[in-house]
Amino acid sequence: MGRKLLLEHAQVEGIRSYEVYRKQGGYRSVEKALKTMSPDGVLEEVKKSGLRGRGGAGFPTGMKWSFLAKPEGVPRYLLCNADESEPGTFKDRYLMEKIPHLLIEGMIVSSFALGANTSYIYIRGEYSWIVFILEKAIQEAYANGWLGKNILGSGYDLDLYVSPGAGAYICGEETALIESLEGKRGNPRVKPPFPAVKGLWQSPTVVNNVETIAAVVPIVNEGGDEYAKIGIGKSTGTKLISAGGNINRPGVYEIELGVPVEEFIYSDEYCGGMKNGKKLKACVPGGSSVPILPHFLINRTANGEQRLMTYESLSDGGFATGSMLGSGGFIVYDEDQCIVRNTWNFARFYRHESCGQCSPCREGTGWMEKVLWRMENGQGKMSDIDMLVDIAKKIEGNTICPLGDAAAWPVAAAIRHFREEFEWHVNEPKACMERNYGLVREPVAV
Repeated sequence: MGRKLLLEHAQVEGIRSYEVYRKQGGYRSVEKALKTMSPDGVLEEVKKSGLRGRGGAGFPTGMKWSFLAKPEGVPRYLLCNADESEPGTFKDRYLMEKIPHLLIEGMIVSSFALGANTSYIYIRGEYSWIVFILEKAIQEAYANGWLGKNILGSGYDLDLYVSPGAGAYICGEETALIESLEGKRGNPRVKPPFPAVKGLWQSPTVVNNVETIAAVVPIVNEGGDEYAKIGIGKSTGTKLISAGGNINRPGVYEIELGVPVEEFIYSDEYCGGMKNGKKLKACVPGGSSVPILPHFLINRTANGEQRLMTYESLSDGGFATGSMLGSGGFIVYDEDQCIVRNTWNFARFYRHESCGQCSPCREGTGWMEKVLWRMENGQGKMSDIDMLVDIAKKIEGNTICPLGDAAAWPVAAAIRHFREEFEWHVNEPKACMERNYGLVREPVAV
């Protein structure tokens, strides 16, 4: 049984309330930071911990914080990115719903470290019920002296607000989030300048994921060196994984980084194996935006090493034979699942969520969706397969934000690893529809 740093008390009755959370040791990190540490001291512990961004990019958190500009007389801001919209990912929702005070505590300590006196939690619009949970927790924190003026007599002031989004996936990109928070259309900004220099209202800003900010609490409580002892290499600490698909035990799991992928899928502690005894076909280990891994690359890397749940091991071999840990949206497919249909479904999502600023993304995502729909509905041509690869190449690396890459990678990887299945859709359109829909009918005319 691995260590639980974030979800240790998730099942404690009444843990949402301040009284119960406090009895379980809540807000100790705030006391420690504000009474015995300097902002730079907190930053140093985060650097020692090796904590990497848990929202998908995996960038070292302490390094990101150290980039924050500190001009005299200019306010700084900490923004929590709770706009969790990646298909297959629901860990932040679970954490906020179950233990809201853990996020509030992390926001206070992180804001103190960054010198921010006003901070925001930007939450996905569809999480409307969690807005009320967070606002109640914030009210309790104010009432008990953890927010507001002169917290714990330290001279440090902090106001914290919750700001709901309007249901746009693109606002998960940090500059689009900032634009939306300012009341504008949530379009990503051209960079530089980066948010650390000119972010919210043109002031220095740090944007971190919910899980990243929550992880600051055990880091301050136990020390960065102790946190770094968990995990392997540069993948330190624990990670929340949203497990779904054809498995016996879907849900949110907190793992110590370094657990073998095979163990995560088949262990009764985690996913509990394949549903109905089916064979494993493939998995998407980090949310819909990362390359798919076929079964023969799930257990072993291209070099024959055991595939681990770490940033390095999952990306081993690059996109030719690897993937990414990403946001931890772990989707498992059994032998009966259609890769073409799954790829079309992802393409449909990214076409819908493209903000339209960049031509390669705006036009390319539309073309990929149309071609994949045509292939899935019995009108595909063999030339369509290479066309999809070509479109993906023209999108990748040619957009302001990573949504273009997120749309291109799943399509390119699906064709790379399952090309024969795409060809089968072209050669046997009726058989494809019979398998996928349980009926035989003529291919749909386009």
